[in-house]
Amino acid sequence: MTGSLLLDLPVPPMHASAGSRKSAPPLGEQLIAAGLLTEEQLKSALGRQQSTNARLGEVLVEMGFADETVILPFLEKQLGVQGVRLRDGMVDPDVVKVIPRALAESLGVLALFRVHGTLTVAMSEPRNLQQRDELARITRLRIRPVFALPVDIARMIERCYRDGFAVDSSTADLSDDSIKVDSGDAQSDLTDLGIVAEGSPIINLVNYIIVHGVRDGASDIHIEPGEKMSVVRYRIDGELQEVLRPRLDFHAAIVSRIKVMARMDIAERRHPQDGRIHVAVDGKPIDLRVSTLPTVLGENVVMRILDRQNVSFDLAKLGFRSSQLGEIKRMLAKPYGLVLVTGPTGSGKSTTLYSALELMKSVHTKIVTVEDPVEYQVPQISQVQADASSSMTFASALRSILRQDPDVIMVGEIRDAETAEMAIQAALTGHLVLSTLHTNDSAGAVTRLLDMGIASFKISAALVGVVAQRLIRNICPKCRSSYFPPSELFDSLRYQGNRRRSFERGEGCTDCHDTGFTGRCGIYEILSVNSELRQIITNDSNVESIRQWHRANGGTSLLDEGLLKAEEGKTSLEEVARVAFVD
Repeated sequence: MTGSLLLDLPVPPMHASAGSRKSAPPLGEQLIAAGLLTEEQLKSALGRQQSTNARLGEVLVEMGFADETVILPFLEKQLGVQGVRLRDGMVDPDVVKVIPRALAESLGVLALFRVHGTLTVAMSEPRNLQQRDELARITRLRIRPVFALPVDIARMIERCYRDGFAVDSSTADLSDDSIKVDSGDAQSDLTDLGIVAEGSPIINLVNYIIVHGVRDGASDIHIEPGEKMSVVRYRIDGELQEVLRPRLDFHAAIVSRIKVMARMDIAERRHPQDGRIHVAVDGKPIDLRVSTLPTVLGENVVMRILDRQNVSFDLAKLGFRSSQLGEIKRMLAKPYGLVLVTGPTGSGKSTTLYSALELMKSVHTKIVTVEDPVEYQVPQISQVQADASSSMTFASALRSILRQDPDVIMVGEIRDAETAEMAIQAALTGHLVLSTLHTNDSAGAVTRLLDMGIASFKISAALVGVVAQRLIRNICPKCRSSYFPPSELFDSLRYQGNRRRSFERGEGCTDCHDTGFTGRCGIYEILSVNSELRQIITNDSNVESIRQWHRANGGTSLLDEGLLKAEEGKTSLEEVARVAFVD
């Protein structure tokens, strides 16, 4: 297959021999015997056939007496040739024009795809040897005929020989109601542009990218320009996977279409922009957070997929062990103090915070959040949108929130000294404050606050606990297999368990996109602060001292938790080595 936007299709098998075809009863009799046609319908169709000189099968479909999918198997038996119901995804846009349009129309044929030196051609008369010889002479390829109804061939010829079919072919399995864009998101003064014309190839391609990103469970969609073509990649279970390579001359139109949907300025190409798109994919409401970034080759676009129905805000379902879940609940039951969730970008910190809020919210508790941006709207919670480009920063929002008499405050991220100071102050004045930091492990949260200029005695007085986390991929159940890891892997992970036992991993299959993994769960390191640890933070504040205390008091590390998941057969040792922090 030469088309860059098409998936390979199997070569259709040839069917019964010529001898077996002669004994087959007429099509009408077969359909009546199968209970798919009545005598009256057959008589009516035969009458129409005499006046139009068309084939009976085509007449039955045209009159609505039988569906094309019902007719094809019977025609296959009669003709001894594979029957196909033509659609865009079956046609390679780089191959279809190997047969000139005039010839395709006169013969009633359509080139579908080429495998090595064999060209598969849809024909209304697949047993016409003269036509097959003519096609072989013109294309200089071996001809493999398949049968299609003449009306289908004529319809597809009209589509396949026009500009833009290369894009349309990639969206072949996209039904009209697969995606619905919030009408309020389109700028009315731009509707006359070709890039946003209803039914245009670019709209179809953008819809395809979004719909399949949602269906494949992607968290982000990346659209990037290259030197020769654009690249579309999905981040699935934390890993980027390339899915499409549209032509480079489509890139600017794709970006412009997305900007229109996100209410951005399509004329601005020199500065980054942010926007939001509200769509319904397969009937589900989806939010897309859109970011554009100018590069030397063009604008990069990243769309974060926020699927509320696909996210569980339930602490019990996030991968916490029962003992860890008890520790978390004890932290959240405190009347005041600071609870931090740490980890790199994309480690699930926001989901953990939202789950904690879901656990705490009630008619008796006033909860206010300040986020940049607000990803998910949660009932019974007052959510404030922070914006660094305006006066509503995290710190300024926190000052205003404190005057709202809250019980619980969630700060999306502590990014600077001012926000850190305000969060600590709120925690010391009778509020439970939840927030996030970017650190490798739980002990690193203390040193990070110290680096921001917070006094150690304030940290020790305010801090209730720290949850460090990572997301680790689950082994695909369809391709799970046992293996014995090499000793070098055990050594790198400092594994102290039984090295002679087998472990699990995924071999890779179509269900998991050949990765060996499906879905993710969290691994957590929980540091609960008590009076002894407060003394260490006040007097020492050395990260290694805090780690040693944590281990001495039965605490587990992210590596320990990852190895436990591997021993349980939920993930592989290689995945633990990739994700877990090894000090």
